[in-house]
Amino acid sequence: MTRRVNRDRSLEELERDRWPAPSGGETRLMATVRELRRKPIGGLTVEDMRLLISQDVGLAYLLPLSVEVLRVDPLAEGDMYEGDLLAAVLTRSAEVWSEFPELGREVRLIVLELADVPPALKREAEGFLAL
Repeated sequence: MTRRVNRDRSLEELERDRWPAPSGGETRLMATVRELRRKPIGGLTVEDMRLLISQDVGLAYLLPLSVEVLRVDPLAEGDMYEGDLLAAVLTRSAEVWSEFPELGREVRLIVLELADVPPALKREAEGFLAL
């Protein structure tokens, strides 16, 4: 995906999809996701991207941004552990990667160029490379 995206816009604006207010109780995770969807994507942190990607939210916009980060720092860390952004990216479904084959090839190169895959990422890396 090579299209330019206005990073001053939120996922809500980019996707033209405003989620309705929850009708009942909302989990803390979903409240956080809802809040992050309103934040300009250029202001999202590694942790924000990790969380949204792990929930399959905004992938068309966030996978390219995460690949930019991973090119520079393949083991970029959110709040969980070293390489948690890469883990979130690697664990997206095969259907996602068939939708974004160019990004999948880039992620494959990033994984293959890792000199030493941390144990916490080994299973995810192997699963992704087997796709």
